[in-house]
Amino acid sequence: MARHWGVIEALMGGTTAMRAAKEAYLPKQPREDQEDYDYRLKTSTLFPAFARTVGVMTGKPFAKELTLSEDVPDAIKELAQDIDGEGRSLHAFSADLMSEAVSIGFGGILVDFTRTEGKARTQAEEKAIGARPYWVHIKHGQILGWKVGKVNGKPGLLQLRIAETAEVDDGPYDVKTVNRVRVLTPGAWELWEESANGWTLFDSGTTTLKVVPFVPIYGNRAGFMRGLPPLLDLAHQNVKHWQQQSDQDDSARFARKRLLVLIGIDGDNEVTAGSSYALKLPKDGDAKVVQGSAESVTVGRSELEALEGQMIQTGAELLTAKPG
Repeated sequence: MARHWGVIEALMGGTTAMRAAKEAYLPKQPREDQEDYDYRLKTSTLFPAFARTVGVMTGKPFAKELTLSEDVPDAIKELAQDIDGEGRSLHAFSADLMSEAVSIGFGGILVDFTRTEGKARTQAEEKAIGARPYWVHIKHGQILGWKVGKVNGKPGLLQLRIAETAEVDDGPYDVKTVNRVRVLTPGAWELWEESANGWTLFDSGTTTLKVVPFVPIYGNRAGFMRGLPPLLDLAHQNVKHWQQQSDQDDSARFARKRLLVLIGIDGDNEVTAGSSYALKLPKDGDAKVVQGSAESVTVGRSELEALEGQMIQTGAELLTAKPG
């Protein structure tokens, strides 16, 4: 799955991310020196067809506020107002998940609960300390690996490893970021932390759950815990547009420039040319202007417009009703 993520992450990051990728998505032209390539890269801009399409696709299911039916328990309705414990509603949280499903095609929801060991034994005590279940959006790059087996008679997770980061104190006024890996198994969890000496067990605990509380989210589902980007073809078309747009800008830049050619003039003579000057040429001398062909620029523009039309059509395919 990960071999598709690089191009999509770059496109979602816009012009800045595409420029940072350099030759990965904007190869050098034959015999192009580094100075010319650097100039071309710095002046290239991305036509954001992929990111805009993802935005439109994500927004359509959430154009109206998500509502819960009358028979939903009040406790669930209350949680839906702050589903992740950080102030995001179920509507906003789901829209973010949709964006990852449409773009990357893989991610998931981890259902966690406030730690209560030694703090609460009853529901009243849990409520008193604010203990509650909450959702965590686990992004595609955080999912390091998993083990699959039979859980309650159907395929399920026997283990899930998730990458995390945490800020810890680094002196009285500073903090530093440390890398951690959370290992989940049915009924237990471990938290490993990276240090100069490698990985060490930082924390661990048990739960009353008989499953790993993780729900995968797919774009194009290729199997259990396998999701592919539904707009991958559009991503490759957008990269092609990025490359051709750069070539087009380069072509137009040279076509607009005029080169004055002097024939029969001694190279040691100083020549000044401008709108308020006149050239005094010797006998048999001549002056001409060499300029690139405008026709090639027109052809390049037509190809870009055709490619933009193809991208619009590719993005619209998800909106087309299909039998079944």
